[in-house]
Amino acid sequence: MSNAHSGQDAVPDATQLRSRFLETGSDDDLPIVDPHQHFFDLEKNYYPWLTDKPVKHFRYGNYDKIRRSFLPDDYFRAAGHHRIVKTVLIEGEWDPDDPLGELRWVDALAREHGFPHAMCGHARLDQEEVDLVLDAYGRHALVRGVRHKPTAVAREAWTECFVAPGSMRDPKWRDGYAKLQRHDLHFELQVFWWHFNEAAELARDFPATRIVINHTGLPADRSKEGLSAWRAALERVAREPNVHLKISGICVPGQSWSVESNGPVVRTAIDVFGTQRCSFASNYPVDGVVDTLTDIFDGFKQIARAWSIEDRLRLFHDNAVRVYGL
Repeated sequence: MSNAHSGQDAVPDATQLRSRFLETGSDDDLPIVDPHQHFFDLEKNYYPWLTDKPVKHFRYGNYDKIRRSFLPDDYFRAAGHHRIVKTVLIEGEWDPDDPLGELRWVDALAREHGFPHAMCGHARLDQEEVDLVLDAYGRHALVRGVRHKPTAVAREAWTECFVAPGSMRDPKWRDGYAKLQRHDLHFELQVFWWHFNEAAELARDFPATRIVINHTGLPADRSKEGLSAWRAALERVAREPNVHLKISGICVPGQSWSVESNGPVVRTAIDVFGTQRCSFASNYPVDGVVDTLTDIFDGFKQIARAWSIEDRLRLFHDNAVRVYGL
């Protein structure tokens, strides 16, 4: 197993970096755990959204530039000067006819490269194969949780009583969700923020299962009204102690990642959830549709300077270590 990658001569020692950062407070010494990244090998594996045509609609617009393989060496070239010490791979919408194929591939990748250090796999909670898949995940040392994007609708179609097959209120979907606890798996939730009432219900009804919200609740509407409604939704779900927030996926289509546009989103997220229940993540290479990995983490670092050294360490490293058992 090799821990050497292009763009980064050797993976830095997290313990040493952590101690050094607590002394210096320098961004150059800040150890980063990236708890939301992806690897793709389009030559070997089938990802319908990356390989099929016509391409599906995507929230960042045209994503032709990421319809290519992206492996550990590519990641570390993209990471540049940032001190990435560990990563967590989140399922990449693999071939649904091969539900355990991604786990086999990621396991081999981790053995060869030393990355990722953990993963969250895909499990269709309302399908018959859920028991087989969750059993395999629960037995595997790499797997910490699962992601199954629940059925959702556009904001104008959503109502307080929303329920649909595959949604967070669907009894069959919930039956699958209930099985996560017995396998010691948490749930990665990717859904629009207007569905957070349903997410809060889920958190209350299954308090022993942690929910990790992906991509900051997808605050795409940056109008004053849109951000106000998003914040209110965050506040509702943040009342549940078993919910953690990943600050990621906040690119604005057609714009480079900027502190000006994303600073208010980051500050609001941390204000609502606190520095002990948030983690910064890259969502790379998906966010490469809009900007570079170095720019994204540079932006997070600049915004985070408003917090203490200890809080910055939590946001970039310690919280992810705790949540993902690293």
